[in-house]
Amino acid sequence: IGLIKAIDRFDLSREVQFTSFAVPYIVGEIKRFFRDTSWAVHVPRRLQELRVDLAKGKDELSTVLDHEPTPKELAEHLELSEDEVIEGMVASNGYTAGSIDMPSDPGERPTDASRTFADVLGEPDPAMETVEDLHTLAPLLEQLDGRERRILEMRFGQEMTQSEIGAEIGVSQMHVSRLLTRTLTKLRTGMFA
Repeated sequence: IGLIKAIDRFDLSREVQFTSFAVPYIVGEIKRFFRDTSWAVHVPRRLQELRVDLAKGKDELSTVLDHEPTPKELAEHLELSEDEVIEGMVASNGYTAGSIDMPSDPGERPTDASRTFADVLGEPDPAMETVEDLHTLAPLLEQLDGRERRILEMRFGQEMTQSEIGAEIGVSQMHVSRLLTRTLTKLRTGMFA
């Protein structure tokens, strides 16, 4: 791409050798490619360039100060604000992304027994699905009439049998079964609608 750009923009009237003209275009395209594709997370170009300046500044100051420079010291050295330096440091974390299969303790040598980040991540909590179902079910229960709610309470809250419910409300066990089936079908339909 750099070569094509150089060919398109080359002007014979300037009396400059083509190689002298083309090399900066080619090098620029190579740098742009690596800058734009080597980051694990998209980071604005100014922060990508700031990362390079920060790395150079850290190296220079580390030798002079004999310790890791603070953001304030880097800011003074690079003639930037401390906020810009901190923003650049945070953005530089996006240059590489660690695998969740890496050992969770960086000093630990990989073995069969070593724990990875994936091992310490949480798992889906089955109780969360129950909570979500209850939140979905609550408004549907409010739409039921009093008799339907009472039958559900006796069956699932008090764990009464259909015969006991029938005796309580004065209907047959078979009628209680039909009422429960109809009510539960209504709730299922509402939950998956």
